[in-house]
Amino acid sequence: MTLKEQLNDAMKAAMKARDNLRLSAVRMVLAAIKNREIDSRAVLDDQAVTEVVTTMTKQRRESIRMYRDGNRLDLADKEELELAVLLEFLPAQLGPEEIDLLVRQIILETGAQGAKDMGRVMKAVTPLTAGKADGRVVSDAVRRLLA
Repeated sequence: MTLKEQLNDAMKAAMKARDNLRLSAVRMVLAAIKNREIDSRAVLDDQAVTEVVTTMTKQRRESIRMYRDGNRLDLADKEELELAVLLEFLPAQLGPEEIDLLVRQIILETGAQGAKDMGRVMKAVTPLTAGKADGRVVSDAVRRLLA
């Protein structure tokens, strides 16, 4: 079952359960996917759908941070609930230890020596962590381990 089919099934289940928050979050994802398909004039595969969902999770995390800074806890809580729904459709997220292990392995494979090789390491590690870890967290791990 493709990720898009899973989203459609989740939308139907949310409708039947009358879960408005979940329904709106899933509809929002499906609308973003449809917009991307219209822009690219092609049907998106699972990897492209994962990219859309990842982008939306980044947007939610940024919104949560901004709402908390602005002391709008009610809106931040709503965004957190939407974020939880979005995370259900992403592959299992890598933990900090797993990211460190992966980065160490790539550093050994590429022979990276210092901060000047960060781009080379990031280029090798990014495809392995796409959709599984936040790029900022991976970048921080690479920077820390190359220091």
